[in-house]
Amino acid sequence: MRPFDNPFKRGLAEGRRQAGLWMTTGSPGITELAAGAGFAWMLIDMEHSPNDLIQVVDHLRAAEGGTAEPVVRVPWNEPVMVKRLLDQGARSLMFPFVQNAEEARRAVAATRYPPHGIRGFAGTSRATGYGLRPDYHARSADEVCVVVQVETKEALEAAGEIAAVEGVDGVFIGPNDLAASMGHLGQPGAAPVREAIAGALPRIRAAGKAAGLLNFNESGARADFEAGFGFVAVAGDAFLLACETQRVAKLFNT
Repeated sequence: MRPFDNPFKRGLAEGRRQAGLWMTTGSPGITELAAGAGFAWMLIDMEHSPNDLIQVVDHLRAAEGGTAEPVVRVPWNEPVMVKRLLDQGARSLMFPFVQNAEEARRAVAATRYPPHGIRGFAGTSRATGYGLRPDYHARSADEVCVVVQVETKEALEAAGEIAAVEGVDGVFIGPNDLAASMGHLGQPGAAPVREAIAGALPRIRAAGKAAGLLNFNESGARADFEAGFGFVAVAGDAFLLACETQRVAKLFNT
């Protein structure tokens, strides 16, 4: 089990650049391989991927010993799955489709024990080392990392207020859903979309929080880091596998 420390959360607070990998294939084997590749974080997806709770636990185990912090994207901003994931040892969560500060506060509350939130108490969960980490509950708020996704024009307009919510560690802009909400379905690089993203970035940073983005284009991802984004998903397991398998196949079919 990983030491009780969260370098990804620390990196967000310290303003370090952290490159990540977007994991959507549902394969713990690929997670194990990628965890030690040198990335700072990896997204384990439950929103658009086939992972269920048991599979996520397999991913968490597969990532142990690697450099990449597993960030689990929950299916929705609701407390039951959040509680179960935290009990199984997830300590970094991404909440999709957060539209305003109140929804961000609900996300944070789901990760905190009373009186600061609504998370239920479990004494012998995987997160507690099956009861062998007696200080887990007292320290969990300092270790659990909360990232919220803003994915519509309305959410980007509220990005400053969302980022200012206590307990939010990072705000991740979802470029594809943002593009769809702005009438540019499948065109996250459209000029109006990029302008909206650029406009939200300083509001997030002004609240003292890290801003995140997804960009699988190498030069584009480097430019996003230079612009001030703190954590960027620079590639994905399915994307890399698809590109490389096609490249190798073409070598032998021409």
